[in-house]
Amino acid sequence: MNIFMRHLAAEMGQDQTKQQIEKGLKLYQSNHTDKALHVWTKVLEKTSDPGGKFRVLGCLITAHSEMGKYKEMLKYALAQIDTAREMEDPDFLTEGYLNLARSNEKLCDFQKTVSYCKTCLNMQGTTVSLQLNGQDYEKALFFPCKAAELVNDYGKGWSLKYRAMSQYHMSVAYRKLDRLPDAMECCEESMKIALQHGDRPLQALCLLNFADIHRCRNDVDKALPRYESSMCIMTEIGNRLGQAQVYLGVAKCWLQQKELDRAIESLQRTQELAEALGNKLCSLKVHCLSEGIFRSKEQQEELREQVVKFLQCVEELELYCGMCGESIGEKDQQLQALPCSHIFHLKCLQTNGTKGCPKCRRSSMKPGFV
Repeated sequence: MNIFMRHLAAEMGQDQTKQQIEKGLKLYQSNHTDKALHVWTKVLEKTSDPGGKFRVLGCLITAHSEMGKYKEMLKYALAQIDTAREMEDPDFLTEGYLNLARSNEKLCDFQKTVSYCKTCLNMQGTTVSLQLNGQDYEKALFFPCKAAELVNDYGKGWSLKYRAMSQYHMSVAYRKLDRLPDAMECCEESMKIALQHGDRPLQALCLLNFADIHRCRNDVDKALPRYESSMCIMTEIGNRLGQAQVYLGVAKCWLQQKELDRAIESLQRTQELAEALGNKLCSLKVHCLSEGIFRSKEQQEELREQVVKFLQCVEELELYCGMCGESIGEKDQQLQALPCSHIFHLKCLQTNGTKGCPKCRRSSMKPGFV
């Protein structure tokens, strides 16, 4: 009888946990974020059901990601890993590692991000390799468009956050394709939803994208105030990567105006943030733009310094083919990503008929056999 009662109590506890999670989701979708977080936190404190705990941690991870609170997101992702290990469920553990990868990516700790993504792939036994085109924004545009289509078809009862984010990502892709009217239309739709729901992180991203669109139109007078507005929100929510992207955009505006000294000042602020975050890609962009400025100013010593730093970033980011040594990522280049995450020119792999990863094979060779 005691065993039966324990089972009954456990089932009732699971049902109550599920109801509270659903209550939090409804509050969150209605933009009552603080109330939703309060409900989920209480569930986390009281529940003894590992499955319910895992699910509510997932809700907290998503909410803090959308709010731009990435350190809290990381904290909940680590707790989710511990819960998945307690459950001894490989699928839950894979999901936990994926959330851990997402958290580290938001915090710009890209080495950990890649490491946790590889862990996910290994747990799933994935052996596929990917074929890519350098800077293929046309193909990239397919994914946010498909997301928007799915939201329209099946997401009538979903949170408008999904629609807003898909519109935002479409806008960015359109801007990079130089389809600026389409970019503006999508960004306006995303911004409208973000304002209705008080979504500050998304408002900051939309303002940044609006500024980039105006800059692409060579309308610096409209771009700069939007960069400033975006920076205010980025600072308020603590999005340091967003702040770096704003400074980078402002630097490009000053370059268009031939205000080289002001451009250098903005790039220096970008670099300070990039170094603090460990964001090598942002540093790469800074050194590339700085190189052009010092070349035009004929400041040879500063020019050499930027060239050296640029090449160091290329080396650290492995933005070159491991077979021919040439750079990767140019438009119309056919690239091949192997399961180990190393990338090569497709033609180099085909020409040499290499089996496996040349870079991994070289690094595993002992000195005595080289």
